[in-house]
Amino acid sequence: MGIFNELKKIIRGDVINDPPTLKQYGRDASIFEIKPALVIHPRDSDDVKTLVKFVSENKKGYPELSITARSGGTDMTGGPLNSSVIVSFTKYMNRIEPVFGDEIMAEPGAYYRDFEKETLRKNLILPSYPASREICAIGGMINNNAGGEKSLIYGQTENYVRELEVILRDGNQYTLHPLLQQELEQKMSLPTLEGKIYKETYELIRDNYELIQKAKPNVSKNSSGYQLWDVWDKQKGIFDLTKLFVGSQGTLGLVTRAKFRLVPIKKHYRMAVLFLKNLDNLGQVTNIILKLKPESFESYDDHTFKLALKYFPSFAKLLGTKNVFSMAIQFLPEIWMTFTSGIPKLVLLVEFAEDDGNIMEKKLNELEENVENYNSTAHSKNRVKLRVTKNAKESRKYWLMRRESFNLLRHKIKDRQAAPFIDDLVVRPEKLPEFLPRLNKILSEYNITYTIAGHVGSGNFHIIPLMNLASETDRKIIPELADKVYDLVLEFRGSITGEHNDGLIRSPYLKKMYGEEIYRLFEETKKIFDPENIFNPGKKVGSNLNFSLSHIKNSG
Repeated sequence: MGIFNELKKIIRGDVINDPPTLKQYGRDASIFEIKPALVIHPRDSDDVKTLVKFVSENKKGYPELSITARSGGTDMTGGPLNSSVIVSFTKYMNRIEPVFGDEIMAEPGAYYRDFEKETLRKNLILPSYPASREICAIGGMINNNAGGEKSLIYGQTENYVRELEVILRDGNQYTLHPLLQQELEQKMSLPTLEGKIYKETYELIRDNYELIQKAKPNVSKNSSGYQLWDVWDKQKGIFDLTKLFVGSQGTLGLVTRAKFRLVPIKKHYRMAVLFLKNLDNLGQVTNIILKLKPESFESYDDHTFKLALKYFPSFAKLLGTKNVFSMAIQFLPEIWMTFTSGIPKLVLLVEFAEDDGNIMEKKLNELEENVENYNSTAHSKNRVKLRVTKNAKESRKYWLMRRESFNLLRHKIKDRQAAPFIDDLVVRPEKLPEFLPRLNKILSEYNITYTIAGHVGSGNFHIIPLMNLASETDRKIIPELADKVYDLVLEFRGSITGEHNDGLIRSPYLKKMYGEEIYRLFEETKKIFDPENIFNPGKKVGSNLNFSLSHIKNSG
């Protein structure tokens, strides 16, 4: 109670410890629940400085005292959960500045949906938005190195962060941005905490450069561990600590403002939908598609497809169609296809975007020709059905199947809930024909309902089981299935998380993924920035699987 009263005196924002608030902030979108001691809504960066200084000065007297940042609360890993102080940015620190050129600055509590309204005024976008775009906030996108349906072409959030304002363990605010060698040397010569951090981080990377570069996962995207391999571009002579902070889940310091680079929105969009009877030809079909450079290349499995057909009246509401009969007409092609050819094993969504409509039409025509040529030589069981949507409304139907089907199922089965714990696997796309059947074989060993959807063009898949977390039987499945699936991913030299990050669920597996030497460098990185373990303890390093499993929630 003493800490609460002291903070009430020095924080101008809200300091709260009532039971409903603590319950609310004890959960995110993960399977975990940890009740915090108190929640703070800082008024501004000065409040954050005050808080960090207070915790730093009182850490020895109160060893359990720490700070965990939270933005939209959509994290699926338990990343923003902690038993001490939760700092929530969305109430006050949500300012979005006007677009200037191709750049925009925003605070971590700004919701992406509001952020995008500002960028669209200039016909620009931050293309790394995740599927949770309507409810996530900017701070989470930075700290998880978010990616989404446009990441095939545009990559993850790390590619668009130009500058970060961060508060380090001394309670002072610093600006991080790319430095040339001379600027780096000036920073390292400073007799301050900033100088010490630059010097020690540079020496850590320099002395272990080859080892670090070799450890970089050879996949399209990754948000696992600390991205040490991207900090120092030796050839260009650029040293950039924003690369380390992006994806760090608030374990090194607190971001209070960020500057982003934006990209122009393309003028023309069309979608092609491909239905695969099995996975035998996935590699060939993927190659046909990737050669045409689509902006998005997504997928969902037969489980998802069945849900879409089973609950299509619910989809009518999402599409804004009040007449169920009208909705049924929209689904007639899919219904007819299931009668004539059966339910497809995988549905591929390929979206082309171009400023020149003629180029886009040319790509669609080429795709149709290539698929027709493929089908002419393929065995009947491997032939692919192709549909090109007529308009944005028809395309939206397929996007809703991809994004919303699992939510619909979750609401239909009241005693079960989404259980993301193997939810973000990445392997090289060319390995999918071999990888996916083996993955499905592992999943089939368990009596669970699940869907598989993802960014097939990036080799990134999201597996979300539906489970009864109050059941001891279901809870025991989680570590056993995670071990098997992660072993498979690492056998294929993939990443256990492409865009959802580590948090409570995957931090205990980092040593398995990277090995002892790289894990030691992760520990050293944490010590350089946060030797007293002030910021979000138990994430990235210092994690404990038993602790995580003991905090799985019992209800939805």
